[in-house]
Amino acid sequence: MDLTYTEEEEEFRARLRTWLGEVLPKLPAKPAATDWPGRRAYDAAWQRMLYDAGYAGLHWPRDAGGQGATPTQHLIFLEETELAGAPYVGAGFVGLLHAGPTIAAEGTAEQRARWLPPILRGDEIWCQGFSEPDAGSDLAALRTKAVRDGDTYVVTGSKIWTSHAEVADWCELLVRTDPRASKHRGISWLAMPMDAPGVTVRPLRTLAGSTEFAEMFLDGVRVPAGNRVGAENDGWRVTMVTLSFERGTAFVGEVVACRRVLGALARTARANGRWDDAVLRRRLGRLSAEFTALWRLTQWNVSEAMGVPGSGGSVFKLRYSHARQELYDAAAEVLGAGSLDADQEWVADRLSSLSYTIAAGTSQIQQNIVAERILGLPKGR
Repeated sequence: MDLTYTEEEEEFRARLRTWLGEVLPKLPAKPAATDWPGRRAYDAAWQRMLYDAGYAGLHWPRDAGGQGATPTQHLIFLEETELAGAPYVGAGFVGLLHAGPTIAAEGTAEQRARWLPPILRGDEIWCQGFSEPDAGSDLAALRTKAVRDGDTYVVTGSKIWTSHAEVADWCELLVRTDPRASKHRGISWLAMPMDAPGVTVRPLRTLAGSTEFAEMFLDGVRVPAGNRVGAENDGWRVTMVTLSFERGTAFVGEVVACRRVLGALARTARANGRWDDAVLRRRLGRLSAEFTALWRLTQWNVSEAMGVPGSGGSVFKLRYSHARQELYDAAAEVLGAGSLDADQEWVADRLSSLSYTIAAGTSQIQQNIVAERILGLPKGR
């Protein structure tokens, strides 16, 4: 892989930097982390700015409403927006990073025309209805059922850890449409309107005080059969497409953010006298090497994919989850008693880092994927 940038790519970077320098100072203050209606409005407004400037869905194919950018241009965009401190996708992440790319890859022409433009404009927000109380890491054990009734499905069951459900318009929902089939079969992928009768959402408060997750209860919810993405009972394969996007490029910007945090920690250590500790210097140096390697792995994964990411995303997610936790452990060592100051933004990030070995598939699940799909080892019993 050629890691150098072409003249055209550097011109793209320069244009993007100029645009960011013009628009970011004009943004209003970011709402509180606990104000999800306010966060939705803020994130949607930023997405509309990206759309109007031609940066929304940068790497999506043109026939899906995107810009058809190269993987390298996509990486430049993610790197530059993070370095500039631009807003993250926030409440729009399920639609922009999971549901939208899945519909672009698997949806019909009508489905793509209906759902992709509103996602790209920031007009509609999606949530993810995958996990259940008894089907988390073992996602194929899901029990939420959908019974066909004419041209609709009647859905009954419950979901948990439903990201952004309280502000979402649509839900990418996994349901069991054939209870007699083996657990990896008989599953279908539906787009469910969140305002449908029978949908009840109960926000869950996280350790950091946010309500970005929720429980969702479905009592006879009617979903049009035309909202099914992929064939009936082929939902597990479609889900693997969704999860490959989730594990493939969803954390790219955060690698850049971690490298920035690491640089800030090194400067703080020099200022507060901790830099004289040779053990700490080695720890920070090793973390610098870790995140540099993760960035190179990201470049390789995105360049290799050219569409749907592959199993390499699991390698990245597995190592990144642990490296992020190690970074914030090192931060506590550098800051000492200051690490208990709840007003510091990094404290919330440290609490959030604890979830990364669970979110988007536990580390144990990622290890299984790497062992079976990359190393070719037999499945465990």
